Amino acid sequence: MSEVNAMSLNEKSSLAEKLDNAYRTGAVAPLRDEVTEVSQELAYQIQHINTDKWLSQGRRLVGRKIGLTSKAVQTQLGVDQPDYGMLFADSAYCSGNVIPSEQFLQPKAEAEIAFVLKQDLTDPNLSIVDVINAVDYALAAIEIVDSRIENWNISLFDTIADNASYGAFVVGSKPVPLAELDLEGCQMTLTENGEQVSSGQGSDCLGNPLNATLWLARVMAKVGRPLKAGDVVLSGALGPMSVVTAGSEYEATIDGLGSVKAVLSAKESS
Repeated sequence: MSEVNAMSLNEKSSLAEKLDNAYRTGAVAPLRDEVTEVSQELAYQIQHINTDKWLSQGRRLVGRKIGLTSKAVQTQLGVDQPDYGMLFADSAYCSGNVIPSEQFLQPKAEAEIAFVLKQDLTDPNLSIVDVINAVDYALAAIEIVDSRIENWNISLFDTIADNASYGAFVVGSKPVPLAELDLEGCQMTLTENGEQVSSGQGSDCLGNPLNATLWLARVMAKVGRPLKAGDVVLSGALGPMSVVTAGSEYEATIDGLGSVKAVLSAKESS
């Protein structure tokens, strides 16, 4: 019997609860140390337990994020595909909004292209043309990634279970149709308080951010959580992550999409 089937629902729920509590009480030791055999299937089951819990509490699902879109990072973790996590309305911000730093444990920033859909994508056998037709427009975005695992000591299992290390996301306010973009060649720079901390280009995201989006759309259809019209897709980082400091401002500029700013509040003095 596999580890996934051997574990009871209560045991899986206990691991999910540990991650959920960590948002309020602080990072925890890696979850991989608490199972005898790690698997992506088990990790996603833990993630989905928390997703269902949060939805039942009134949080609203507004899209998905794609992680592990860099071939170098995939090689490092020994995987050959990305992973995914859920995006929620209460952690979505417009460029320039002040974001409360207290909601994060150990945040980092990465620049991405966000796609907003105008059509449902429910067929697990989607083509790339289906995805192109379904995209309404693109936006410059910054994802604030965060980990409930101590010191970012994560494996693939840990990050999947932890909602793909999601924290929040910020989008620009300049929607651009795909026809006006060079998604492979577009250059990205990310600055912290005006100093460059990361750079990259569209092809750093699985060759083209649409490739990552196609992977996601197929997987979400297969697992019964298909992408819907209006959903936001964070298609994956265009360059390395940068550690986030409270009170700082991060600005990502992407060719054709303009810029987007994530402004982190200063921490309140005790």
